[in-house]
Amino acid sequence: MVTHNSSNISRVLLIVAEVLFISLLSYVVEFYHPIEMARYVSLDVLYCLPVIQTARLTALNTSRRYDSHVSNFAGVFVALVWSATELAITWPYFPIPAFLLNTFTRSIAFTVIIRVVIKLWREREYAHKDMLTGLANRLHLMERLETEQVRSERSGRPYSLLFIDIDDFKRLNDELGHKVGDEALRVLSGILKSCIRKVDVAARLGGDEFVLLLPDTDKQSCYILIKRIESSSRKIFKKNNWNISVSIGQTTHVGRNESIDAVLKLADENMYEIKRAKRPLLRAASPQ
Repeated sequence: MVTHNSSNISRVLLIVAEVLFISLLSYVVEFYHPIEMARYVSLDVLYCLPVIQTARLTALNTSRRYDSHVSNFAGVFVALVWSATELAITWPYFPIPAFLLNTFTRSIAFTVIIRVVIKLWREREYAHKDMLTGLANRLHLMERLETEQVRSERSGRPYSLLFIDIDDFKRLNDELGHKVGDEALRVLSGILKSCIRKVDVAARLGGDEFVLLLPDTDKQSCYILIKRIESSSRKIFKKNNWNISVSIGQTTHVGRNESIDAVLKLADENMYEIKRAKRPLLRAASPQ
């Protein structure tokens, strides 16, 4: 976390330095080039570069409620530096009302540009990701599952699917609020990512439903992984005083003997079998 924050601070400082460098470059061009050439040279378009970089950094590192603050601050800062450079070049002949008006209009333009680019970057980044957890979404899972079926058919090696659902998740939301529910989803996502390999795919289908796609994995390996996930989640859920658990259904296949939807449905049905078998125990453990 410290490394991530340090990296973000370094990028912000680099963007600030870039804005100031563009300002200095504009000043130098105006003062040290022949007057007849300087009149026709404009470097103002370069201010769009730090604006776009700021938008990208914001899109990948902040949540939506902070977007407007970052957009406003960055837009005003770049506009102010640009207008201040113009003021410095022609001082004391540049009218202050023009300086204020230029700063205002440029702030609006840059703020709008930043917000548009943030939206575009976020849509690009999360086209195949779940926004809450950062896991793959349904679309990405389906694409990878189709690829894995082809690979499995060619190699003859099995692949497996784990369908994971949180028991009593609705009760957690009702009793402790959706903020805690979202945190539980993120915690489980972290558990899943820590238990799988790089070649595996962890996806959130929606709500409290998750799927793991496991290439080159047989039933015995699935059993070991399921026990690891159950053990890790049990410890962390208990530590947070969350009265929830996970039910995990498993299915293993070779090649394309089943459609993608059929494979996913079978894992889902197996998960519900596990959940139904646990239901009496869950009722007995629930606080009255």
